[in-house]
Amino acid sequence: MSEELVLASASRIRADLLTAAGVKFSTKVALIDEATIIDSLVSEKLLPRDIADALADLKAQRVSGQTPGAIVLGCDQILECAGVLSAKPTSPHELKSQLIGLRGQTHQLHSAAVIYHSGQPIWRFVGTAKLKMRFFSDAYIDQYITDNWSTVRHCVGGYALEAEGVRLFSKIDGDYFTVLGLPLLEVLAFLTERGVIQE
Repeated sequence: MSEELVLASASRIRADLLTAAGVKFSTKVALIDEATIIDSLVSEKLLPRDIADALADLKAQRVSGQTPGAIVLGCDQILECAGVLSAKPTSPHELKSQLIGLRGQTHQLHSAAVIYHSGQPIWRFVGTAKLKMRFFSDAYIDQYITDNWSTVRHCVGGYALEAEGVRLFSKIDGDYFTVLGLPLLEVLAFLTERGVIQE
């Protein structure tokens, strides 16, 4: 009998990706203060990819302690542009500021996945993608936010690549699933090797 898989994330897109891949899992959200933790890790001068890894690790660790015997997948994503980190926007005004700052620029998305079992880390991976935003008008930003706020407010950078957010970009280098916040191929490979999903 395969081990139970628990996704330590409230992300709809991560759950949708696993479901579409035919993976059976349950969800248990890890309650952590991400903003405070990120501030602390930045003050320690950790690289953005290491911050993503640390957050994913903490989420998996927290839920693993509550679900003994299960395989727990924690994930997180950090956006970096010219040394500045961006988080999920907290308001339409903040999203507009973020998009203006990213407009015409190339930024990096670091998507981390960490798997725990019985309170111990057993696998980890960080994927990085580079994305260049086109130079779009202020009028388009306003319309984009009006039409998409209810969805993109949950997304790092304020865009959903699988929806209208793709129109913000002129070039993308990297794995599509990494951009969506889950290095899916690497996760599936490990789960298959572990026997959690059928080979």
